[in-house]
Amino acid sequence: MRILRTMIAAALLAAPIVAYTLPAAAFGTVDDATKNDTQILREVHSKLKNKRFNGVQVAVQSGVVTLTGTVPLYADKQDAEKNAGKVKNVVSVVNDIQVQAGETTDQQLADRIGKQLAYDRVGYGNAFNAITVSVNNGVVTLGGHALGPVAKDSALNLAKRTPGVQNVIDKIQVDPLSPMDNQLRMRVARTVYGYPSLNKYALNPANPIRITVINGHVILSGVVDNQSDKDVAGIQANTVPGVFSVTNNIQVAGQSPEKRQ
Repeated sequence: MRILRTMIAAALLAAPIVAYTLPAAAFGTVDDATKNDTQILREVHSKLKNKRFNGVQVAVQSGVVTLTGTVPLYADKQDAEKNAGKVKNVVSVVNDIQVQAGETTDQQLADRIGKQLAYDRVGYGNAFNAITVSVNNGVVTLGGHALGPVAKDSALNLAKRTPGVQNVIDKIQVDPLSPMDNQLRMRVARTVYGYPSLNKYALNPANPIRITVINGHVILSGVVDNQSDKDVAGIQANTVPGVFSVTNNIQVAGQSPEKRQ
């Protein structure tokens, strides 16, 4: 046995030594990551060639894109993030872009957006959108009701493209799809706007009397000239067959807003 062990040991000592090395690619990960970030940076800059993004700076680390600088509109800030996110191999986008502040007050901004919304999508059921606007430190909150998702998106885009808006919060409710409600909306509109003293409101493209119908329940909003017109609108809506209830939130011009019922 001793002789056998000696022979085995001698054979092992005489065997050639083999060195195992890792592939060169294993040591190239850092360089590859750097090349990847450089390519991402180049492509993001290409995506932001539009003059709207002239004030935007871009940094990339490990596939994470960070956007800084300024843009004229809140919509531009969102578009910059969306464009950067489309670039291949981008892991995420950190959007630290600032929107240029406007020179208007919150109330002036709310009035401007409200006026634009009043005439938005005229001819496409504008009277059936009742979207509210509030502004706090440049942050716009849109609420109320929209006839459909297209009307909602249109209102949001309008606010986002208004100078001075720093952010837009979406609290708009889209009225549920219902053939019965659609028919009821038209009947209520014909009955309300068809009344002699209320017909004048149909001549205004902004349609100041707004009609919302949800599962047979009617909500009236907007602004009229006097208390009598408000009362008549509520009475007329209540006469329409199929209406379960009417909530009259119409405001009278020159009076302070009343609390919703």
